[in-house]
Amino acid sequence: MQYSIDERENEKALIFELRFLMAMASGSFKLEHTLERRQIEASRIREKYPDRVPVIVEKAERSDVPNIDKKKYLVPADLTVGQFVYVVRKRIKLSAEKAIFVFVKNTLPPTAAMMSAIYEENKDEDGFLYMTYSGENTFGLV
Repeated sequence: MQYSIDERENEKALIFELRFLMAMASGSFKLEHTLERRQIEASRIREKYPDRVPVIVEKAERSDVPNIDKKKYLVPADLTVGQFVYVVRKRIKLSAEKAIFVFVKNTLPPTAAMMSAIYEENKDEDGFLYMTYSGENTFGLV
């Protein structure tokens, strides 16, 4: 079957639109909420809970581990990354023999680091700290 140039362009546009809709359906917090709305929410949270950090946790795109039941967390500032990873493991009900990796800006943060320090160094312009989890070391950076 032969396609005209217009049909090929329409097909490419349709594929792009489907990929975009699938990304939205899989749940990127940034796609679901405007920057202004996220900034207002993060600011309100920080004012109301100054001893906690607002964190968004999302599964890596091609990861085979279970989806997490909620994305937004108010994490005690003195919690370590390792302790927070334990919380994530429990939320996704991951068995003990399976590995989990949590990334901040495509990098594995030190497990002994305080969440407050990771937040201050890596918070997004909207005021949230974004963390991605996967069952494998998808980025390979330490």
